[in-house]
Amino acid sequence: MNIRNSSLATILFIIISLQIVTAQQDAQYTQYMFNTMSVNPAYAGSRGQLSIAALYRSQWVGLDGAPKSQTLNLHSPIRNSKLGYGISIVNDEIGNGVVQETYFDAVVSYTIDVSREGKLSFGLKAGGNLLNLDFNGLRNFDIEPVNVDNIENKFSPNVGIGLYYHTNAFYAGLSAPNLLQTEHFDNGQSDANSVQFLSKERINFYLITGYVFDLNGNLKFKPALLTKVVGGAPLQVDFSGSFMFNDKFTFGAAYRWDAAISAMTGFQLSDQLMLGLAYDRETTDLGGTQFNDGSFEVFLRFELVKSFRRLVSPRFF
Repeated sequence: MNIRNSSLATILFIIISLQIVTAQQDAQYTQYMFNTMSVNPAYAGSRGQLSIAALYRSQWVGLDGAPKSQTLNLHSPIRNSKLGYGISIVNDEIGNGVVQETYFDAVVSYTIDVSREGKLSFGLKAGGNLLNLDFNGLRNFDIEPVNVDNIENKFSPNVGIGLYYHTNAFYAGLSAPNLLQTEHFDNGQSDANSVQFLSKERINFYLITGYVFDLNGNLKFKPALLTKVVGGAPLQVDFSGSFMFNDKFTFGAAYRWDAAISAMTGFQLSDQLMLGLAYDRETTDLGGTQFNDGSFEVFLRFELVKSFRRLVSPRFF
């Protein structure tokens, strides 16, 4: 094995080890502001219409076996009520299937008017995830596999909560989308679904906020912030600034504190359809390696805008 492949295998082994031995974290998204229900269940129904969104993220392109994530969510208000509902599916994969987790959740929200423009929503989600670990797959990366049986479709339940306040120009949310600290392995046991180390999914706390400034009749600017806190892991802070031109075209940049810089763009293809693209470049040592070409995201959203009441001004969040 040459030096390049050896480096790839070493980095992949570190990634997988962190995933299955230490505290696991929720997947990160550059375009979280267009995929908010994935981090805050109280967002469900807040757009006032049926909204279906899909996102694909390929992290650290050029590193064989690097993380990949796919999300699909649907949410809508319930007509003539203060209730909203949603469904979310997230699939994370590392090592070309060595580690794979699929999350599926049902979401419900309740919204109250707190001022003439302000609305406060309370969100609750319930569901679970399926974990698969293929230790034999480590051989594909010239890594000696762990001498234990694979884990197949191990189910873990989950619940999450969130608060979300918004007006036409401002939003803020606080959430903990995964409240159950699930232990994936029983240390010291000898059954087929046990290994000699312990992995625990710890609670991730999210704070999000943003404000839309009308610069002129055709241009809007939105600074936004996401902060994620999880025990045993570094604080994550994402700063972003995005412009919307003529209610059709968005572009902006983001900085993930001590981790990455990003560029984002979006196109409102029609009243119903939006396409978003994002590119990240690591600012860590990994970002300067020859086998890391950055991370890419593709986002697509469809909304059931009524033809008899055309969308006058698309929501910027």
